[in-house]
Amino acid sequence: MLTLSLSTLRERWPLFIGAVITVALGVALVQAALLVMAATADGWIPPGATEEEAFQIREGYVGAATLLGMTVPLAAFLAVFIVGSTFAFTVAQRSRDLALLRVLGANPPQVRRLLLFEAFFLGTFGTAIGVVISFPTVTAQSAVLTAFGFLPDGFAAPFGPWVLWASIPIGVGVAVLGVLSASRRASRVQPLDALRDTGSAARVMTLGRWVTGLLSVAMTVLLILLARSGDLLIALTTSLLISMTGSVALSRLSPLLVPLLGRLLVLPGLGELARANLRDGVRRSASTAAPLIVLVALVLGIDGSLGSLALLTGVEQERSVRADLVVDSTGAQSTRLAGLPGVAVAAPQTLLPVKIVVQNLVDADGPAVTEAYDEQVFAIDPATYLRTHVTQPRSGSLDRLTGMTIAGGPMVAGERLIGETATMHYNDQSTTLQFVARMPETLALGEEFLVSRDAVPADLLATSPTTTFVRLTPGTDPATVRSAIAAAGLGDVRTVSEWAGAAAKAQQSGNLAIMAVLMGLSGLYAAIAAVNAVVIAGAERRAEFAVLRLSGLTRRQIMTVALVESTAVTVIGLLLGAVVAAGALVGVAGGTQGIVDVPWALFGLLSAGALVITAIACAATTWKVSAAR
Repeated sequence: MLTLSLSTLRERWPLFIGAVITVALGVALVQAALLVMAATADGWIPPGATEEEAFQIREGYVGAATLLGMTVPLAAFLAVFIVGSTFAFTVAQRSRDLALLRVLGANPPQVRRLLLFEAFFLGTFGTAIGVVISFPTVTAQSAVLTAFGFLPDGFAAPFGPWVLWASIPIGVGVAVLGVLSASRRASRVQPLDALRDTGSAARVMTLGRWVTGLLSVAMTVLLILLARSGDLLIALTTSLLISMTGSVALSRLSPLLVPLLGRLLVLPGLGELARANLRDGVRRSASTAAPLIVLVALVLGIDGSLGSLALLTGVEQERSVRADLVVDSTGAQSTRLAGLPGVAVAAPQTLLPVKIVVQNLVDADGPAVTEAYDEQVFAIDPATYLRTHVTQPRSGSLDRLTGMTIAGGPMVAGERLIGETATMHYNDQSTTLQFVARMPETLALGEEFLVSRDAVPADLLATSPTTTFVRLTPGTDPATVRSAIAAAGLGDVRTVSEWAGAAAKAQQSGNLAIMAVLMGLSGLYAAIAAVNAVVIAGAERRAEFAVLRLSGLTRRQIMTVALVESTAVTVIGLLLGAVVAAGALVGVAGGTQGIVDVPWALFGLLSAGALVITAIACAATTWKVSAAR
């Protein structure tokens, strides 16, 4: 069987190119993510970096490692799903070849060994290619992380032989496992049934598909209910799992769903013939739709979840203050706002370019520690702050924030914070401050530290950027005060809604970086898998197209039928993926107080791209295959 496997690979190599490509890309994707994540752990700092720059670089490494920690399982999931489904489809396309082997005397174990040997050789070849192309993939992954500020310029991820322990199982292991169940089924089919495509050979919805599909549906429903009943963190974490399990569920059930939805589509021209192909070529249609389902479900699910979080951030920002206007200026300009007619309260928050070092911080059962923070530090007046802000301390009191005092945010380590000390460093100066309050968690990247304005040098307050929250006296027209502030040159004026909307947009910019890291190369991999399925399916239709030519159809008409069919399958795959993404967003809504960002624009962009790419792949394959009479 070993010799026969090698002979089959040589003779039918066009059929196996797609399988090798999916293995190679899957291995490269996983290996690149692992190598970059391992390199971030080393914490390389560029020569000549200042202490502050080094701190920011280390913080970037933490963010990159967190994102890559999500990217690795996502890439592994895509590799397992796409490689497994591609190899299973490849086996299904050879049902007649395998039936002839059975007729010629091959027994079921021999057929299984033949297919497993082929999978082993293809997986090994694909893994070798994947290891090679992982080097440019590492460069691409590092470039994305560098472009969005997670990694410093000059970052490099060296190759480590240890990564092969992950690459080989992904490549060879998944290829063999992907063929295992398909080979068992192929060996059990009666030879004549396979030759005539009747009986069990024609049955696409096997018991295994039913079981895994329905179990995945049940798991998806349970995850949605869990997300609906949990807090924000649970909802966001669960949304990715919902996208994964939901895409597996609909992909496994796609042989049932694709023909069903195909009956509902209005297909122009030679649409009836294309509809018949959808109904008869169930396995082909399902294999083409599967990667599209996964691609749309993951991209829309992740983007919608992050977008919902950004919207919630803006809403929280708006609800957290009791003000009418927000003014951005310097500290010196902010001191004049309170004297304007119609202004009842002006609460300045001055962003300070300082570093906070927390000393002698003791946990309940741990040793004393010292932590340095280069976070958002604001100087406030507690009296006006409390009149313009809803947020209250989790412990302690802001009324005590006078003199040499400080309030810490949720990121500050330690359980016992009140009464501990911190040192504020500015240039060559240092000031010792005492904690009097701990602030609660918020979604916005806001006040991590609040210090009394009495603890800050006057010249630093005067020149530092300041945001002032302005409350007006009852009956005052906000437009009048806004015009007065602008005329006096006291800063840029916004309404609270405009200020909160800017916070949401800033978070969306961060979301773009997260999406680029999580789904950039992974999304490209899924798109290539969809094209690969179209090419494999079209390459094996030579006899079918020859019959159509003999029936009187021209070559252009055959290509039209294939394009209509391909477009219909693409639309169905996009819709099923959108259903999964909608389930993820329904779950997220439970943690975001019903605030959901539906990524319509992204769905339109994905749809247009998928339709164009699959159409080009289908047209090129059909034109080539239909040339023979």
